[in-house]
Amino acid sequence: MTKTYKILSFIFSSLLLFSCANKKNTETLRMSIVSEPDSFFPWKSAAAETAAINNNIYEGLLKYDETGSLYPALAESYSVSQDNLTYTFNLRKNVKFHNGADFTSEDCVYTYKNLAGLDGLTARSDKMLIVKSVSAPDKYTFIVNLKKPSGDFLLITSTSPILFHDYEENETAPNGTGPYKFVSYSLHEKVVLEKNEDYYDTSRAGKIKNIELYIITDENSAISALHSGQLDIAQMISGVNAKTLEKKFNVISHPQNMVQILGLNNTYGPLTDINVRKAITCAINKKEIINGVFDGFATELYSNFSPILAEYYNDSLSEVYEYNIETAKNYLSQSNYKDGFNLTIKVPANYQPHVDTAQLIANMLKPLNINCTILPIEWASWLDNVYTKFDYEATVIGFGGKIDPADVLRRYYSTYKRNFTRFSNKEFDSTFEKALSEINLSKRAQYFKDCQKILTEFCPAVFICDPGRNIVTSKNVAGYTPYPVSMYDFSKIYFK
Repeated sequence: MTKTYKILSFIFSSLLLFSCANKKNTETLRMSIVSEPDSFFPWKSAAAETAAINNNIYEGLLKYDETGSLYPALAESYSVSQDNLTYTFNLRKNVKFHNGADFTSEDCVYTYKNLAGLDGLTARSDKMLIVKSVSAPDKYTFIVNLKKPSGDFLLITSTSPILFHDYEENETAPNGTGPYKFVSYSLHEKVVLEKNEDYYDTSRAGKIKNIELYIITDENSAISALHSGQLDIAQMISGVNAKTLEKKFNVISHPQNMVQILGLNNTYGPLTDINVRKAITCAINKKEIINGVFDGFATELYSNFSPILAEYYNDSLSEVYEYNIETAKNYLSQSNYKDGFNLTIKVPANYQPHVDTAQLIANMLKPLNINCTILPIEWASWLDNVYTKFDYEATVIGFGGKIDPADVLRRYYSTYKRNFTRFSNKEFDSTFEKALSEINLSKRAQYFKDCQKILTEFCPAVFICDPGRNIVTSKNVAGYTPYPVSMYDFSKIYFK
């Protein structure tokens, strides 16, 4: 027996004993996670799944909800100076860290000085380099001065957890103010959390006493654990397997804030012609890709943006270019390439859904006499040739999601070094720049919606879908809430 199987055997033996003794236990939620936590210290962690756990333990001045909208957390309110450079946060009183220490402005100063690299410290966050200085005139007031106006800053506060200023054990015993406390971590086995009974916001407090997160990297093992009652929630289940589980379990499929695209090199001969790009867009049947590649578990997209970021999502773009092969032929007839052309699609070989999508697209473009050659390449080669050197004609890839819409749309800003579609549009650049400096959230959202509209109309890529993330739960579990980034909001989950 290999070491891996010994570990899995030990885990499931432990789970089986637990399950037999607690078949009707509604005080403990048991969920699978697919990777080992890298660090419970937020300043060291880089893994998305670890952040999803940490978000229950730590909190920032503000938080974001399932739509990406901000709401007060450790700061109950804030104000911004007329020049948009000074933010004053009014902090909550009677908030305690999990070790019993009081939360005060001293903790905010400590955290932000470290993140921004103030007082000769090494900056922990590049995004915080915009901070010029911080101060705390009293225990419950925290002031941040910026070097220049930033529309991103409030979002940055939501992803910057406040750490206790006099504590050095966050690596092994994380100490936050969130709705759940850290209890233990057993290597290769599980992470255990418990409800914070002293949480300051009763409306957002946890409903389940204990959370046990079992590290199960094999999908079939997680499914077996569901069937045997050893797990209440299993995640990252494929579309094929999710369909077989629908009768016995709840299957939740939601956008994961990823945008799968047919990326087009806008500097490559035929693709410089907007009518060619329009023709390709209208010739691709996105629903066929969603059903054929993702088993129906995906959300059709029309721009480089997922509806899971609802506040910023432009929902008026679905009819701009609809699938219609005759319309596609008409657009191509208006171009300089009415007789068709050859197109090489470089695709990362390690991600089969992208390879499968490329194959379907090649067939869809045949009626236009666009003859596609699919060239699978290793991931390292894709990063070097396509992402860095822009040495390609077309590609199929997925853009990972971000909580900040600027990080999503920056990929099409003309001078951005990773703008590998080589899209250049003055109207897009101007609108994007306005969004970056706009601190009014509703105006900022409108600028981002306008950016999406420009992308739809000018077709720098074909925006295909947001592949679904499939979560499977037992029938008595409710309240699982999808977020626009990796986040397990245990405070919302309960047993029916």
